[in-house]
Amino acid sequence: MNLEDLYRLLRNGHVEAQGIIDTVPDPLLVLDQNLCVRTASRAFFTFFKVDRDETIGQHIYDLGDRQWDIPELRRLLEEVIPKSTAVVDYEVEHDFPSIGRRTMLVSARRLFHPDNNSRTLLLSIVDATERRQHEAEKDVLLGELRHRMKNLLGLVQAIARQTTAAGRSGEEYRDAFLGRFNALVQAHEAAYAQEGEADLQEVLERTLEPYSAGPTGVLVESGPAVPLASKQIMTLSLILHELATNAIKYGALSIPEGQVRVRWAVAEASAPHLRLVWQESGGPAVAPPASSGFGTQLIEFAVSRELGGRVELNYQPAGLVVEIVAPLGSVS
Repeated sequence: MNLEDLYRLLRNGHVEAQGIIDTVPDPLLVLDQNLCVRTASRAFFTFFKVDRDETIGQHIYDLGDRQWDIPELRRLLEEVIPKSTAVVDYEVEHDFPSIGRRTMLVSARRLFHPDNNSRTLLLSIVDATERRQHEAEKDVLLGELRHRMKNLLGLVQAIARQTTAAGRSGEEYRDAFLGRFNALVQAHEAAYAQEGEADLQEVLERTLEPYSAGPTGVLVESGPAVPLASKQIMTLSLILHELATNAIKYGALSIPEGQVRVRWAVAEASAPHLRLVWQESGGPAVAPPASSGFGTQLIEFAVSRELGGRVELNYQPAGLVVEIVAPLGSVS
């Protein structure tokens, strides 16, 4: 074998190795013992929107806007070379140049060598942004399910206590209790089975009717027509059930004299917004909670993520006041 054959063999090996790296769908970097980039995969250039001149020969900590220059990551990478250890799924959350905020999982291993003397690192990067978002949403849904089950049992007890027994026979009490309970069941079913649009006032009255022991317990004031799509109906119903459940357990609806008033308006600012106000009065004195419970978190999550708006909970001594503001484009 002459020098030309050797050069051709080495070159073919290099091209094949680079081809293997470029075939991997996730971004890859090959680092030398000084943590400088020897080569990078095509996926790396494509994903991070950079070119070879910005990458090859650069130190890992100098790439981009130094997003990989993290003390803990430094320590982990610098231990891989001398100790033959590995970095597995180290999480980096950062506003990356050109691609925005992402959650990346970084793994690093020494490149295999038969004599175990390789000082080259293979660094893989996996975009876990959507995975983390799905995990967070799943946690919220599971928490919501546990919370709703707990609230449902408490609500049934509250309805039983609120249904007047004085002057009634056992059958009359049973019929009154089951009437309110069935109305509650139907309201929940309607909220999750709604297809097509419905007007805001219709949704409010239908959802809140089971929570009122009398004609003035829950007062839905008249307001402008606001059509809601099925997804927004479900979200708003969930919020209303949460507020009404708390009101009947602890707030204005926990005593006969208490009242909830619901009103809304359409604000014409730079873009039309819905402003919905839930106001309790006549109930027990209110004090701000020591910490935010899951119910509050659920309301904030639903308003923010599903309606694209914001919510304010004001724990006034005379009664809770909740204000929800959402762009009409998100709820109509």
